Amino acid sequence: MAIGATVIGVAMAAVAAQAADLAMLASLNKGGWTLRIRDDDSQQRICVRSGQEFVQLRHRQPGCSQFVVQDSANEVVVQYTCRGNGYGRTSIRRENNGLVQIRSQGIVDGAPFSISAEARHTGSC
Repeated sequence: MAIGATVIGVAMAAVAAQAADLAMLASLNKGGWTLRIRDDDSQQRICVRSGQEFVQLRHRQPGCSQFVVQDSANEVVVQYTCRGNGYGRTSIRRENNGLVQIRSQGIVDGAPFSISAEARHTGSC
């Protein structure tokens, strides 16, 4: 009986993790952000409305399933799957509400990707 209760407890914890609201991302400054990719020093502008925009940097399509691995005050880790287009795992660490560090890796269009980046709030969209 204890084993069954443990399995149910683990399943409930997984459901709770999937339902987490990623409060740290919601606390980030809204508006325009500049993402600087460390590997090639390229830059990209992103309009942030919820903070979720940082989770799927290489998979922009909607409808991907997400699993929250960690949701703490200063860091979130999300694993996601986009049917027919790959998957990824992203870690976002907040330094303050206008500066985050991002690491993401996975598969997109059949090819691997790995991103190490810094994003800074730069004003309005």
